[in-house]
Amino acid sequence: TDYSAVIEGHADEQGTSAYNVALSARRANSVIEFLVERGVSSARLRALPLGKERPIAICSQESCYAQNRRAVSVLSAGNLS
Repeated sequence: TDYSAVIEGHADEQGTSAYNVALSARRANSVIEFLVERGVSSARLRALPLGKERPIAICSQESCYAQNRRAVSVLSAGNLS
């Protein structure tokens, strides 16, 4: 209960920006649902859809696409602002 989390949703470079933002929002919200089902208060969690804007692997191959399809949990002490 001492921490809150922003769940960043990410997508690969395929598709339009709008599609990838929506996809990354669904990805982040799926993680939030998972955590809430396991007892984490939803008030401590926030989704941040980033689409394809922050890739960790840059290439046009499935190996890179797979790395960029992810959700990242960013923890911070205290409540969300």
